[in-house]
Amino acid sequence: MHDFFIKFHGPKDIVYHGYVWNLRVQIPVDYPYWAPFIHFLDTIYHPNIDVTTGGICLNVLEESWSAMGDLVAVFEIFIPQLLKYPNPNDPHNREAAALLLADPATYEARVREYCERYATPEETSQEEKEDDEIDEMSDSEDEDAINKMGKMVIQETKDENASGDQSVSGKADDP
Repeated sequence: MHDFFIKFHGPKDIVYHGYVWNLRVQIPVDYPYWAPFIHFLDTIYHPNIDVTTGGICLNVLEESWSAMGDLVAVFEIFIPQLLKYPNPNDPHNREAAALLLADPATYEARVREYCERYATPEETSQEEKEDDEIDEMSDSEDEDAINKMGKMVIQETKDENASGDQSVSGKADDP
């Protein structure tokens, strides 16, 4: 298993905009045939994200993943869409789902409260990004693509239990 961390910026035009969350990405040995495991490390208030574990309820990361999937789409399309269009009918956070259905204005206020309390404002994150880019190294096409987008910073670490010669690959025909 290969681990790395992403600084994920909240999408524009929604309450999460202007904040940054740390996400842990775990790439299984059988990637791309098995989906990556992605969790929010910072607490986020959303019906489809577990408030305790940061686990994301997203079909593309579960039963509908295919070997054609890639990390760029997950971070640039699927997670932003999930934040913009929560699904209270399939919750990981039942409280957030119930609040969204019963009182959307109070739900949005609660999201804003969690953003201010647990996320990093973008201005602070930009300073960290400049420092992190000096130490940044990438060993996969997906990580390189994410890095080039300029929205996320990857900080790689190797899982202590992983074998030393495993690599991350976004191509279905790599060994």
